[in-house]
Amino acid sequence: MKAPTFRYHRPSSRTEALKLLSAMPSARILAGGQSLLPMLNFRVAFPDDVIDINRIADLAGIEATSDAIVIGAMTRQRALEKSPLIATHLPLMAEAIAQIGHYATRGRGTIGGSLCHLDPAAELPVVALAHDATLRIENAAGAREVAMADFPAGLLTPSLAEGEMLTAIEFPVWRPGHGSAFVEFARRHGDFAIVACGVLVELSPNGTIARIAIAIGGLAPTPFRLTAAEKLLTGRQPDTTALVEAARTTQEIDPLDDPQAPASYRRRLAPAIVRRALATALERCSLGAA
Repeated sequence: MKAPTFRYHRPSSRTEALKLLSAMPSARILAGGQSLLPMLNFRVAFPDDVIDINRIADLAGIEATSDAIVIGAMTRQRALEKSPLIATHLPLMAEAIAQIGHYATRGRGTIGGSLCHLDPAAELPVVALAHDATLRIENAAGAREVAMADFPAGLLTPSLAEGEMLTAIEFPVWRPGHGSAFVEFARRHGDFAIVACGVLVELSPNGTIARIAIAIGGLAPTPFRLTAAEKLLTGRQPDTTALVEAARTTQEIDPLDDPQAPASYRRRLAPAIVRRALATALERCSLGAA
């Protein structure tokens, strides 16, 4: 297949890119191209204009602040995979990155592209949800911040208005000693996950769960937090009964039914994936981290 006809633009600055976006309502942004190019070639997307932001250097980078890691939207997934800052402060992301596609796709794919494409089974949106990430969104007139929990508007649809572009993501850092785990099931390594789960957990000195975040992807049209399971586990001893009860909360979700897997399969798979992620995160957790 060949892409439909479009006008190609290659701005060299953020200001230039935002001006183009404001003047071209049907434009699509080309970041890593791992999702957009196949959509163009298969005639799923028909933009009049494509704005290539690969030359804008200040849209990429990883920076540590006193309590967060700030990542530019154009940061390649491979850069995240190799970063000591990510390995030290965002181990959940480091584990998830290794399960995204293959070296070639991670070498081109960007964190911003993954978040904006919002594939239901993509790993990075799950990580961003677990970390309560904040997204910086800009247009020609200014900027605003959006919580990752409010960013998904529907299947493959982010909450971006006309003329807006994601420029950076801030990930709050959890305390030293917290446990994390990212577990997914796919038919082959590198395939999109049928169900994926990311967990962050902190234990109190008496061994009860002081703080926990559970995010899940692949089960519904958008990734989401298992808030019922989080409430159920907070303040409890993390015994087998508690983990099984928490995992069973996935049965309240109406799962996706698509050519990759029927809803009945996702419904049976989800509790096992969540339980495994919880158990692994707890094994990696130190007492008194909170």
